[in-house]
Amino acid sequence: MKERLEALRTEALQELERVDSPQRLSDLRVKYLGKKGALTEILRGMGALSAEERPVIGQVANDVRAAIEQVIEAKQAAFQQAETENRLRAETIDVTLPGKRPPSGAVHPLNKVAQEIEDIFIGLGYTIAEGPEVETDFYNFEALNLPKDHPARDMQDSFYITDEILMRTHTSPVQIRTMRAMDGKTPVKVICPGKVYRRDDDDATHSFQFNQIEGLVVGPNIRMSDLKGTLLQFVQLMFGRQAQIRLRPSFFPFTEPSAEVDVTCVQCGGHGCRMCKHTGWLEILGCGMVHPRVLEYGGYDPEKVSGFAFGMGVERIALLKYGIDDIRHFYTNDLRFLGQFVRMS
Repeated sequence: MKERLEALRTEALQELERVDSPQRLSDLRVKYLGKKGALTEILRGMGALSAEERPVIGQVANDVRAAIEQVIEAKQAAFQQAETENRLRAETIDVTLPGKRPPSGAVHPLNKVAQEIEDIFIGLGYTIAEGPEVETDFYNFEALNLPKDHPARDMQDSFYITDEILMRTHTSPVQIRTMRAMDGKTPVKVICPGKVYRRDDDDATHSFQFNQIEGLVVGPNIRMSDLKGTLLQFVQLMFGRQAQIRLRPSFFPFTEPSAEVDVTCVQCGGHGCRMCKHTGWLEILGCGMVHPRVLEYGGYDPEKVSGFAFGMGVERIALLKYGIDDIRHFYTNDLRFLGQFVRMS
């Protein structure tokens, strides 16, 4: 039996020397050391040995097992080392290559323009007032001199939730809420930015949801000339010192007198071009002196105080400032469009 064990050692070591893969190594482990392997098969005959022979043969068997296991472990370690080296070569990173620049974000052009407008009026001494987007009919219409049967309500086709609750059609309700919160004290000098909602069809110049910024000043001896001077200052800070304005008579139920404000064309400087239809002027906002009835709804005596108000669409200002011809570009999230504003932020 001793000779068979030595022969098994020689055979196993020779085969292990030629092994060339982890799978082949595993197969040889099973072949020689497994429960049904060659070594186990030989040891099953130990029952026929004498008591003196068993320890000797047992020691030889242990030496053979140890010799085979030692070679198997060495081979296994060599295979693992080779696999690690191959993986490191495959996953090597060239640290000399330039890095990938992550895409740069930017402030959305509408937010940027709204912030610029707010900064201008804050610099003129205004504060910012906000109010709910879901508004009551009273604050949205009635307190602004638009009773339920007023034909001017048709100018603002609205999203009603109930007969008395709707999505606000302008930020003017914030003006009423601000005046009432002031409880008759003056001066009132606020701008009211926010989203508004109207049942308009989406096209190049209209949207069912857009952004407005309205302004309100109330105090003793407020005049139309104060309004014009304020708007001229705003326009020149927004579009440049060369910009001029003109006021055209108009009608709004909450102001009297009322006016539409035009600014010299930002493209041709007032000389006339396709953008301004060769008039040299572009409409920019509406304004007027606060109607006495609106002052009364706000808790003020129109015999003692007066005021002016104005309202502008942020989208309209952005269209003019950046020379954009379609309001829908602001809402389609096209990165090719938005990427143009990265360098402006």
